[in-house]
Amino acid sequence: MHTKPIIVLLTLLACHTSAALAQWDTRNYPGSNFDSPAFVFEEIAADIYQARGTGNLMVGSNAAIIVNDDDVIVIDSHISPVAAVALAQELTSITDKPIRYVINTHFHFDHAHGNQVYPADVQIIGHDFTHEMLVNGSSMGRTYDRFADWLAGTPGGLEGQEGLIPTPPNTTLSDSLTLYRGSREIQLLYFGRGHTGGDVVVYLPAEKILITGDLLLESMPYMGDGFPVDWIETLEKLKALEFDVVVPGHGRPFSDPERIDRLQGLLADLWEKAGESCNENLSAEQAAAQIDLTDHATGYPEITGAGAPIATVERIYELRHCEP
Repeated sequence: MHTKPIIVLLTLLACHTSAALAQWDTRNYPGSNFDSPAFVFEEIAADIYQARGTGNLMVGSNAAIIVNDDDVIVIDSHISPVAAVALAQELTSITDKPIRYVINTHFHFDHAHGNQVYPADVQIIGHDFTHEMLVNGSSMGRTYDRFADWLAGTPGGLEGQEGLIPTPPNTTLSDSLTLYRGSREIQLLYFGRGHTGGDVVVYLPAEKILITGDLLLESMPYMGDGFPVDWIETLEKLKALEFDVVVPGHGRPFSDPERIDRLQGLLADLWEKAGESCNENLSAEQAAAQIDLTDHATGYPEITGAGAPIATVERIYELRHCEP
């Protein structure tokens, strides 16, 4: 019997397994002082999941997971290296296949600050704009600063940012890119500016699933880096896709396509009312206090009275070149 080669092979496999486990060990990263699962995985369709935070660790956003014949695609790498590693570690509860692709829907820190943990053989894909913003440090710019208190008040929030190196995609697209993994077709589509200047949606035509990042949520999205007028047109292009389920970057999956119309209406109203406030020479703070969006409360129950988010109004003032 040729036992020696078998022993050598088993030894090599054991070393490889140990190295893989060490790679995805949260204890190697700041912010790892949690001892319960960081994620819950909801299966949307066969081998397609949404990963949502449990609250045991600050993860920032949702991720979508696509398990293919030979590999795994992760959509959005979360808020920190430790969150990204926790996801990779806990994915072993649903698959033993390796992560080979990561897709950034946009550049915001809560969706892309986990990029750095992935080795060079993992393809990180995002829009050209996302690449530019992560290279020039914008993921740690004004939006990051707005949420500093939120980070400080959550488990692993600030600690998870220690040693952070904003890492851009190593593969980019300007309009579209299609992956074929086994029998599955995965379309990465850019329809125009919206939540940011480089929002990518992921569309699975066979499964009729649309993964939207923060371009389309069930709740009112953050608009501090948005382009409201372009956003309306970008959402209109989404309507050409045939989908049954939307998997958003925050909140649970939903199936009501009228969410697109609701967000378009909200964006148009905000643009108009903030413009009126600008023409009246109101400050952004004054405008934010008095803008009335209660006509949209049915679709957005978080609206309970007059007022608009200050980040939204400041952004519209910036785009309109208002200087009251």
